[in-house]
Amino acid sequence: MVKYKDDAEDDSLNAVFAALADPTRRKVLRDLEQGNLSVGELAQPHGMSLPGFMKHLRVLEEAGLVTRAKDGRVVNLAIAPEPMQEAAMWLSRYEKFWSVRLDALGRYLYRQEELNPPWKEAQRKASRKEDRPSTSPGTTPSAPKKSGARGPTRKR
Repeated sequence: MVKYKDDAEDDSLNAVFAALADPTRRKVLRDLEQGNLSVGELAQPHGMSLPGFMKHLRVLEEAGLVTRAKDGRVVNLAIAPEPMQEAAMWLSRYEKFWSVRLDALGRYLYRQEELNPPWKEAQRKASRKEDRPSTSPGTTPSAPKKSGARGPTRKR
């Protein structure tokens, strides 16, 4: 895969979208919407080893989507909304782009349907089928009534 040198904004967006690409990390963010949670509380419903789960948290933290605070021996995590807002703004530009294109496609298809209603096409096909004679020479032979002779058997 070819990688191009991006500016800092693109690097942060790339990290956010890469972090959001995994369902485990999206679930962690949904859990954190309720408020701050400890690493143990977040890891428990996922059924994976703590070191494996910590890798997911590290990706979220490097993308800036979560912040951690240590209280004694307990590490609490909180959601950080800023990177998600930047990603939402980036997506909104393309939402406008695609909305305009899809609206134009809808208008085009509506006009096509008005000019050529689907029921008229079905009527045309039906009338063409009735007008042409059958090209087969006769009737189709029926299948044989009994099976053929017994095939070879395997001796053991």
